[in-house]
Amino acid sequence: FDLAPAMAREGAGFDKSAAWLDAVLQDPVLSKVKLIAEPWDLGPDGYQVGNFPPGWAEWNGRYRDNVRSFWRGESGLLPAIGRDLLGSADIFDHSGRKPWASVNFVTAHDGFTLKDLVSYNHKHNEANGEGGRDGHDDNRSWNWGQEGETDEVSILDLRDRMRRNFMATLYLSQGTPMLLMGDEVGRTQFGNNNAYCQDTEMSWLSWTGHAERDAAFLEFTKTMIALRKSHPVFAQRKFLHGNPLPGHAEDLKDILWLRPDGESMGQADWHEADPKTVALVLSDHTGKRFVVFINAFSQAMEYRLPASLAALPWSLLVNTADGSAFADLSGPHLDTPVMVPERSLVAAVSRTPAPAAP
Repeated sequence: FDLAPAMAREGAGFDKSAAWLDAVLQDPVLSKVKLIAEPWDLGPDGYQVGNFPPGWAEWNGRYRDNVRSFWRGESGLLPAIGRDLLGSADIFDHSGRKPWASVNFVTAHDGFTLKDLVSYNHKHNEANGEGGRDGHDDNRSWNWGQEGETDEVSILDLRDRMRRNFMATLYLSQGTPMLLMGDEVGRTQFGNNNAYCQDTEMSWLSWTGHAERDAAFLEFTKTMIALRKSHPVFAQRKFLHGNPLPGHAEDLKDILWLRPDGESMGQADWHEADPKTVALVLSDHTGKRFVVFINAFSQAMEYRLPASLAALPWSLLVNTADGSAFADLSGPHLDTPVMVPERSLVAAVSRTPAPAAP
C-alpha cells in the first residue's frame, strides 16, 4: 500500500486503530494475504514506521538509511546497525509483532538503483526537464573514486565489493528482505533517482546481454538467497535478545556480539569514537553456530573468537571481498583468527553443533 498512513487518518491524524485498518484485518480475503505498508505519506506526522498493527509488514526506511551510511564509512552508526541487523526490535517488538514485520531494503522504485548507489555521489536528473529540482537529495551514496561510468578497474572492483556488501547485509538481516528488480543484474538509471517520466533505456530492464561483472553479481545474489533459505537462523520468528537457547548449556545464547579481540561487546564498545567493525554469532535450535564479521573500516581487521568457538571447525559462507558465497557446508575451511579485508563482510558456519545440555 503506497502512502499507507493516508488510509489510516481520522479526525486527529494517523490512528493505528483506524476503522480502515480494522476493516482490512477483519476482511475474509484481505486478512489472509500479505499486507505491506509504505508507512509514510505527505501529511503531518506522516512518518509512521513501526506504528501499524499486528498483521502488517512495513518498509523500514531507517534500515535503508543506516545500512547505506554505515557501508559508506560514516561514524557513530554501530548501535543502529546492531539493531537493524536483528529486525529493528526497538521499532517492531511490541503488540505481538514479529521480525518479519520489518521489510528491509537498500533500494526501491524511488531513488538510485543499487548500481547507481555505488556509482554516483549526486543525482543526475537533467533529462526529467525539471532543472534537477526533482528527486531526493539525501541519497547516502558514494561513487568510490569517479562520478558515473568508468573503465578504471580498481574503482569497478570496489563498486562490486560494495554491491556485495549491501546484498549480503540484506540477506543476513532478520526481517523480510526486499530486492529491487534489476539490482541483481546491475540495472542503472545513469544517476537519475526519479526516472518516473522516462520511457527510455534509462528506465528499461534488460533481460539479456549482461556484462561479465553483472552476471557474476547475479550468481552471488542467487547464492545469498539460497543461503538464507537453507539456514532459517537468518529469518527468526522471534526477536533475538541474547537469551539462552532451550535444551543447551546456559552459555549458548541466540545472539552474541563480539569485539575484534573476541571479547563480548560492552555498552561502551558500541559508542567508541569511530566504531565501524563488529562480529555477531547466531545459534540455531540444533546448536549450530553462525558468525558474521562486519568491517566497514578502510583497513583489514583481525578477528578472534572465544576459545569455545575458536575450537570449532568453520566453513566459509560469504566473503564479499572476493565474491565467495556458499549456501551450505561446501565452502572452504575458515581458520581462526580471521583476517577480514577492508570494507567487507565475512560469514561462516560451524561444521559441528554445540553439545546439548546435560
